[in-house]
Amino acid sequence: MRATFKGLLALAALPMIAGSMFAGPAFAAPNPDYARAKAAGTIGELPDGYVAIVGSGDSMLERVVSDINKQRRELYTATAMEKKATVQQMAFVTGCNTIANTKPGEKYQSPDGTWRTRDASAPVRDTRCP
Repeated sequence: MRATFKGLLALAALPMIAGSMFAGPAFAAPNPDYARAKAAGTIGELPDGYVAIVGSGDSMLERVVSDINKQRRELYTATAMEKKATVQQMAFVTGCNTIANTKPGEKYQSPDGTWRTRDASAPVRDTRCP
């Protein structure tokens, strides 16, 4: 039986799929280029659980984004199989958490598609996020 979307949102509190896992040991080694780009606001978090270049980027940024998204997709796929969910459901739940865990100064994309810079207030997230 496949997990329901509502049931997956309940999983959002699990450390295994918390957004902060992408900055730490969940992946083989933190990418210093990713950390620098995120801090500089040239890479931002997307509501669908992936990252993108904010504005225009060079080949290094494209490689970093591609590598991070590949790692995330692999994790979402493994977690989805374990939870009997879809990859898209896992990515969405993680996107909710990742955007919630952005730090002031970091970029994220709001549900209307605009890039925003996180300030001290809560980020604008999809209304389906817990």
